[in-house]
Amino acid sequence: MSVSSSAVFISRIQGLPVLDASGDQVGRVRDVVIQLRTQGRAPRVKGLVVELFARRRIFVPMPRVRAIDATQIAIEGQVDTRRFGKRDAETLVVDELFDRTVNRRDARRAAIYDVSMRPTRAREWEVDDVALREVTTTGRFGIAKRGATTIVDWSEIPNLVLNAAQVNDNMIARMVDMKPADMARELHDMAPERRAEIVEQLDDEQLADALEELPEDEQVELLTALDTERAADVLEEMNPDDAADLIKELPTEMAEDLLQRMEPEDAADVRELMIYADLTAGGMMTPEPVILAPDATVAEALAKVRDEELTPALASMVFICRPPLDTPSGRFLGLVHTQRLLREPPSLMVSGMVDDGLEPLRPHSDLAEVSRYFATYNLVAAPVVNDENQLVGAVAVDDLLDHMLPEDWRGDQMDGEDEAVTRG
Repeated sequence: MSVSSSAVFISRIQGLPVLDASGDQVGRVRDVVIQLRTQGRAPRVKGLVVELFARRRIFVPMPRVRAIDATQIAIEGQVDTRRFGKRDAETLVVDELFDRTVNRRDARRAAIYDVSMRPTRAREWEVDDVALREVTTTGRFGIAKRGATTIVDWSEIPNLVLNAAQVNDNMIARMVDMKPADMARELHDMAPERRAEIVEQLDDEQLADALEELPEDEQVELLTALDTERAADVLEEMNPDDAADLIKELPTEMAEDLLQRMEPEDAADVRELMIYADLTAGGMMTPEPVILAPDATVAEALAKVRDEELTPALASMVFICRPPLDTPSGRFLGLVHTQRLLREPPSLMVSGMVDDGLEPLRPHSDLAEVSRYFATYNLVAAPVVNDENQLVGAVAVDDLLDHMLPEDWRGDQMDGEDEAVTRG
């Protein structure tokens, strides 16, 4: 066998050793992952489940498969050893299809005993044929017997074809409980037409959360494909700093149109952030940290940081300012760590525990200065103050990391190894 073979039966590669680019054995093929697609399209072969010597199972995407022969499978690129987990709309051929009883289009019952796959174009594979054994029932107790064997095209087995609405409904239901990064990974992996169908059914907040976790070019592609009014609604649901970064990547005319359609308050926050350079504290900060007046109590402060929409980083501290309490605030007085709030009586005023020993960041502080600041003070959020000593925002550590990592880190992680990630 070779990668250019017309078809490969999966039973023939089960158990074969998998060798990396150096010729060292990584493990053995345990199963093959296929993705059932809408009617009329052959299921896509996504990759191999490889069992390591420690019995951990990992995923190797088909684009990494360089050669298949009768004795081994050669792969290229870095091996990701994170544990495999099956995703929605995926099927394991050996574990889930072999020996399964199905109805053929001619209504006869048969059991699947093998499935073949074939390459379609450069390093992409799809299901080709299904090998069946006919199943008949005989005798007064209806005992099942297996009869003649036959090989049929995959389309002769209706159970291998999923209804598009069924697939999408399952995915939408599953996404409700997903973390944003996992939602983003699912959208990243979808074919463009299916992604459009799923995006149409997601609510604005879900889509906004997922958008923030996608690579920048995919954010732009997805947003520009939306109806203009909905695109504006989704931007309103995004964190202002993420929305500002995204709008900067859009054509000027489109960006201004979207800002005009957004709620004035949301648009104002985004416009304020767009004036700062990307690799500065101003370009990384959010204008919506937790801000309290000095006469607020510990109970009030803890109620604020319990807001489930706050990220853990922003919930780690509250900033104490003179009114007004929206950014840019009145005079910045200092900050109080949430850990300190948990140790004090609920009726105590926060003014009595302000940490005013930290020199805040300035909007023009560059990336190196911001990273040193976080490392020096062991913080996960940091205040940003203007020349008038007004709090204008806070930089969270996750936003700092976004700017420290390579620009395409999200894409590398998701492709990464095209699909070799913890999947589910």
